[in-house]
Amino acid sequence: MTMRICFMMYPWERVEPEHDSTLRLVHECALRGHTVAITTPSGLTIRDSTVYGFCQVITKGQKIHEKVPTFYSQVQFRKAMLPMAGFDCIFMRSDPPLDALALNFLDSVKEDTLIINDLEGLRLANNKLYTASMGGAAKEFIPTTHVSKNKEHLIKVLEESEQEKMILKPLNGYGGQGVILIEKSAMQNFSSLLDFYIGHGGNSNYVILQDYIEGAEEGDKRILLLNGEPIGAMRRVPAKGDIRSNVHAGGTVVKHTLTKEERRLCAAIGPKLVRDGLYFVGLDVIGSKLVEVNVLSPGGIARINKLNRVKLQRPVIDFAENIVQSRELLAQRKTEFRRAVEDANL
Repeated sequence: MTMRICFMMYPWERVEPEHDSTLRLVHECALRGHTVAITTPSGLTIRDSTVYGFCQVITKGQKIHEKVPTFYSQVQFRKAMLPMAGFDCIFMRSDPPLDALALNFLDSVKEDTLIINDLEGLRLANNKLYTASMGGAAKEFIPTTHVSKNKEHLIKVLEESEQEKMILKPLNGYGGQGVILIEKSAMQNFSSLLDFYIGHGGNSNYVILQDYIEGAEEGDKRILLLNGEPIGAMRRVPAKGDIRSNVHAGGTVVKHTLTKEERRLCAAIGPKLVRDGLYFVGLDVIGSKLVEVNVLSPGGIARINKLNRVKLQRPVIDFAENIVQSRELLAQRKTEFRRAVEDANL
């Protein structure tokens, strides 16, 4: 079965071929002979009430090199303006923050096209509130978290905390940006930090104040979940003198095998993610606590592949193929059943 697949992503020239997860997915699709197009959120347009994308399409007939970096340097595209409803699957792989307008464009095609991750799921989970407000079985895995733009309230939270340390970060930050360690012994700096993070007037921002998790200085774990199940993991170690373990903030990665508690965490949160249409996500875990759910372009495929000698892009594309094939079979059966009903009336 061949499919028509579009990747809604960052500009192709910004891809880092050695580490880019989206590139691994594009490459796997091309290897399988699928029609593959890429576009960006700003490449969407409407003509005659139809949503199109200004796309780059991998040209047919060219040799697809087995090595991903070589594929990236050699692949050839043609430009085309294509109807987004013509794709069997759209992978949402653009960088944070979420482009809400791009989702509005794609609302018109979501009934006809498999979108990974689901648009409503992206709207629900596009910031850290999604994790902070989790209840049920997942609640035991969520560190105590406070979200506010009320400066006096946040100062009181820190003063009354039984812990000597807390983590402060912007609600809509990503890639480790703006994450700092707050110590009660340095309370005199906290007020000015809040002024900076929150801002003033109509442009004020929400911030997160979260319990510090013991062992955070040793790094965190990135766990990739597909359809609610873990498919791979790695541990990220902060650079010396830094609390942030993100590789973009200077962290390094090492091999990691999931613990029993981490598997319990995945089992607790997985069903909710699937219900919300969040089929391919990255969990950031410290100790046995869930710190963040990455739903927009979760990374880690290339690094986990290298650490474990696997190709995680394969099960991801298998999943997309299976869903699309199931939908097509269902539509075909429906058509056959309708024909049988019509024939009975002849």
